[in-house]
Amino acid sequence: MFDKIDELGVNSIRTLSMDAIQKANSGHPGLPMGAAPMAYALWT
Repeated sequence: MFDKIDELGVNSIRTLSMDAIQKANSGHPGLPMGAAPMAYALWT
């Protein structure tokens, strides 16, 4: 289960990935938003 600090980390990944997609003006933010918890679990 995720604690508050884990939730903050996942939300940070989501926000940063959405910003990167927006800046590149390419792609869809659905995958990074959905995959953020998996990425957080793999690399922490």
